[in-house]
Amino acid sequence: MKINNKNRIALTGGAAAAEALKQIEPDVMAVYPITPQTPIIETYAKFKADGEVETEIIEAESEHSAISACVGSCAAGARTATATSSQGLALMNEILYVASGMRLPILMVVAARALSAPINIHGDHSDVMGARDAGWIQIFSENPQEVYDNTIIGMKLAEKAGLPVMVIMDGFNTSHSVENLEILEKEQVQKFLGEFNPEKSLLNVDDPVTFGPLSLQNSYFEFKVDQDAAMRAAAEIYADINAEFAEISRRMHSYFEAYNLADAEQVIVLAGSTAGTAKDVVDKLREKGKKVGLLKINLFRPFPREEIISALKNAKNIAVMERAISSGTYSPIYQDIVSGFYQTDARPKIQPYIYSLGGRDIFAKDIESVFEDLEKGDISKEIKYSGLNKII
Repeated sequence: MKINNKNRIALTGGAAAAEALKQIEPDVMAVYPITPQTPIIETYAKFKADGEVETEIIEAESEHSAISACVGSCAAGARTATATSSQGLALMNEILYVASGMRLPILMVVAARALSAPINIHGDHSDVMGARDAGWIQIFSENPQEVYDNTIIGMKLAEKAGLPVMVIMDGFNTSHSVENLEILEKEQVQKFLGEFNPEKSLLNVDDPVTFGPLSLQNSYFEFKVDQDAAMRAAAEIYADINAEFAEISRRMHSYFEAYNLADAEQVIVLAGSTAGTAKDVVDKLREKGKKVGLLKINLFRPFPREEIISALKNAKNIAVMERAISSGTYSPIYQDIVSGFYQTDARPKIQPYIYSLGGRDIFAKDIESVFEDLEKGDISKEIKYSGLNKII
């Protein structure tokens, strides 16, 4: 594909999501504002006001109402999207399970943010990790380019897998940071997605169907196992869609990004915007002859366990860095990595780290310190906290 100047543009992560949504042009977008997601729906509302899209925008009275409207819209056969963050995602929690249980392919863009209390409007992964078992596919984005790409990929994935999808960016670090990226032509995106023709629709009177029926002891179990099978199958669908997307964009995405991983002995695993800083640290240490590497998770649900464990099999020591706490136990990515290795003969040492809660900055020196601990074998079963102020 030939890239011309009009395909190159500087956008924030939020604006990149809105641009991708404009090219998708969903039939319905139900919205409610919340920091730092608000610029996504503000930008899209301006597109509508300027006549650039024909999407029906529903201005709901809360996030719970917004996702409820999405459920009704999608069940009626409309291509549907929304966006939220933090307490908004938490308020949606009841309906997240309804959407996934009904197998509705809703697209949601999330500017991940800390949860109260205390009140904090800045980025971490507390909100999306709290929703990780709600039956939604979850895709993490490092930068505005990935936000743009993943929004388009996520819409097609939702409709092919028959499951709702969250496309996740870090609040402020990505949602409000400007970077250069390449966008596609709207015609390319529309052709890539095709028309949304759901197998079942509430408005198809010739083939009537019930959504959300009562399901008791004799059938509920089977519904949930079938839903889980669809989630597991979504990983292969995701890979196929990425291959299709690479044909029109020249950008290939995968379950994860392996950065200098092939011969790495000391490896960091993480998701989100911190990967950019980690790559700079890896480059610096590689110049000094250190065998260090990074595995950046893109697809988190379904978790591509076998592929990730295979990519990490040569590592001697691994640090799993997360922007969320699971109170009273280890954080989600660490648990997935450890349980994956439990099924193999490989036994690297794995250190859990928590960092950057509430949007606290993490610096290159902090990541260097993690690699230094790995190289020294300073690894324990206790959680370490990177950048934590001294508590008196």
